[in-house]
Amino acid sequence: MPPESNPPQIDALIHEPARLRVLALLASVEEADFMFILRSTGLSRGNLSVQMTKLENAGLVTLNRRLDGSRARTCYRLSTAGTDALRTYKKTVRQLLDALPD
Repeated sequence: MPPESNPPQIDALIHEPARLRVLALLASVEEADFMFILRSTGLSRGNLSVQMTKLENAGLVTLNRRLDGSRARTCYRLSTAGTDALRTYKKTVRQLLDALPD
């Protein structure tokens, strides 16, 4: 990246550490329920709930609520838009890092 060019802009929605952690996890599985994401990320229930709502509202994840026996289960998947956004984010971060001096 030439010094006179503008650096690429990082997607702030994805760049937030908790959301990035969730998206990276969802990129590695077909589907994950709330409790799996909770245990895997180490986030609090409240924080995870807020982050999942933001990701869903942005169209980066989809959710499916269903009954598992007598209890409700909420499962999440990375949407096509989420996969594309994460791929773009990865490319942008690589460009920024590659522009750093050794």
